Amino acid sequence: MFTRRRLRQLVGEMLIYIVATVLLTGGYLALDFVPSNDMIAYDGGYAPLRGVMMSEAYESTLTISFDVRGGLLTRQLHHRFPYVFGLGVVVWILLGRLRHGFAVLGLTLLAALGGYGSVDDLLAGTVLGGIPVLFWYGLHLLAALAVVVLLVVSARQEAVTQPRPRGFTLAGLALTALIFLL
Repeated sequence: MFTRRRLRQLVGEMLIYIVATVLLTGGYLALDFVPSNDMIAYDGGYAPLRGVMMSEAYESTLTISFDVRGGLLTRQLHHRFPYVFGLGVVVWILLGRLRHGFAVLGLTLLAALGGYGSVDDLLAGTVLGGIPVLFWYGLHLLAALAVVVLLVVSARQEAVTQPRPRGFTLAGLALTALIFLL
């Protein structure tokens, strides 16, 4: 029978696997992403935008989406998994992990804002669009790193007081895979 503490621990494990997925997809995207505000003409695979002037950051995002093998799927995973992660953090908080939960939730929102700013699409034309893409990209990376550190510290603290039974890690991986498939 799962106690509330065990359930909280399982949700915390799943959060680590979800954030690992976000980091892996982000690493793959970073290989082709150019965090620059320099304006260039688009010449990629999406014909209706050819010749349109845009930032290098947005152009590289379109190139990842339309010209890099698996790029659009990777972008979608990288974009959608933080929503699942945020929902998981809320459940984690409701199960009693208040100390780290609110910090993780706040940093996740900061990382999401940095991600939107670094692509230079949704914030362009707003007050926040005047901030350089490199700043947004740095904010995105630093906030994501802080989330990882907080999750690992929390998981280690909880594992010291209540070690994981056999199969616990496997259950967390299986449930995370199930979320991935849904």
